[in-house]
Amino acid sequence: MSDASQKSDSPGYGLMGLTAATVLVALGAIFIYVPTERTEGVVQRIMYFHVPSAWIAFFAFFVVFLCSILFLWKKEREWDIYAHASAEIGIVFCSLVLITGPLWAKPIWGVWWVWDARLTSTLVLWLIYVAYLMLRAQSEAGSIRAKYAAVIGIVGFLDIPLIHFSVLWWRTFHPDPKFITTQGIGTGNETSMNITLIVALGAFTLLYFLLMGLRVRLERMKDEIDRIKKERLYSH
Repeated sequence: MSDASQKSDSPGYGLMGLTAATVLVALGAIFIYVPTERTEGVVQRIMYFHVPSAWIAFFAFFVVFLCSILFLWKKEREWDIYAHASAEIGIVFCSLVLITGPLWAKPIWGVWWVWDARLTSTLVLWLIYVAYLMLRAQSEAGSIRAKYAAVIGIVGFLDIPLIHFSVLWWRTFHPDPKFITTQGIGTGNETSMNITLIVALGAFTLLYFLLMGLRVRLERMKDEIDRIKKERLYSH
């Protein structure tokens, strides 16, 4: 491998190492540092996976929203790549929300699922972006597909404010926010819980950027392969 290649790969390896280290610190904080919550017990530790997953899912879909707008405006393939990659990662984190939520709810509420405003709107968000990815998978590659996908990516993001404010607008089973509240940031939790939640969020954020970099690189490689195939096809 050339020196230039090693230099270009080093930031990726650095991010991998930082992400791995932060994930280990987060796991240590979740299972060793933070005390067991008095009311809910051990099951409450799911919060440190559930809440960061929700935040990163929302952030990923915000990136889809922003890049979709930029793609429709500038008509540049690069923005479409970012939107596509972030949508796939957002689906992963949103799926974690929908998995960890029922695991947390069953011991506390006595049921896996209720058609609560926040739960239902989160499921709708997941379905919207599944439809976004299905559209990209089932239609021919090109600007038309990207334009339709961009519209779905923009419209889908409008569900996120509904999810956020649902616990404030309607009576729901879902508890009110405890980290960001009307009284301030972190006032609903003990200090150790806030620290652990922030560390977990940091780990999930780094994981998002690591996956994003890898997915964007893969999509660019696919574009390059398609370009080479077309050049060889037209050269004969």
